[in-house]
Amino acid sequence: MTLQAILIVGGVGLVFAVFIALANRRLWVWEDPRIDVVASMLPNANCGACGLPGCRAFAEQAVEGHIKPSQCTVGSDDSHQAIAGFLGIEAGTAVRRVARLHCAGGCDVAVPQAEYRGLATCAAAAAVAGGGKGCSWGCLGLADCERVCDFDAIAMSDTGLPVVDPALCTACGDCVTACPKGLFELLPADHHLLVQCKNLLAGDEVLEQCRVACTACGKCVQDAAPGLISVASGVAVVNYDLIAQAGRHVVERCPTGAIVWLSGAQFAPAASLAGSREA
Repeated sequence: MTLQAILIVGGVGLVFAVFIALANRRLWVWEDPRIDVVASMLPNANCGACGLPGCRAFAEQAVEGHIKPSQCTVGSDDSHQAIAGFLGIEAGTAVRRVARLHCAGGCDVAVPQAEYRGLATCAAAAAVAGGGKGCSWGCLGLADCERVCDFDAIAMSDTGLPVVDPALCTACGDCVTACPKGLFELLPADHHLLVQCKNLLAGDEVLEQCRVACTACGKCVQDAAPGLISVASGVAVVNYDLIAQAGRHVVERCPTGAIVWLSGAQFAPAASLAGSREA
């Protein structure tokens, strides 16, 4: 009886083994061995900045000729050239992007309207009447963006604002998703003009909530090329399709420092309002 059971189980196992072997042979898909090589040349950050789910997906697309090596914005020029040389293709060019924050209202210049006591996350604070900040569009400073950044590219400043390190930022977009106020935007690193405010209350009364808020005074519009900047929504908005016409002079008459000219890490205006506009 025991022998019969063993034979039955063995026979069933053999049948399944044959079926699995046949299925494997019939369903087997050839994979280009170059994919593994290209994947090993990538930083393997799996950040998604290229728009693909990971570095292996990028390697597959590169081998198939659908994407250029330079579109891995995390990789170095040397790695781009190495991949291009291995595949026998051009490395291509790509514009590096970084996360920028549309707020400069730290605790030194922005007025609180209430004391928030609860779960120490921006998402939780925003769910309670928009948070405790006087400016309902401003950064809540509870570091959701810092926590979701896997590349240590974001650190909170002494005034409660997230500071992005352009050298470490991969433009993965996690901070964009994490911010309940929608204050982060991924912009090309060579776009120097930035409005660090998203409030929609035009006029000087907004300064009662934040001393570095945009008042929609229109001085930047007057000094910029036609169409580059508008204030129709109550806050200065840059038309980045015309960014080539931008110059440092367009920020010089801003009375609050809400619009700045960047050349590195993002700069938050000091409480004096009259400090340097540069980073």
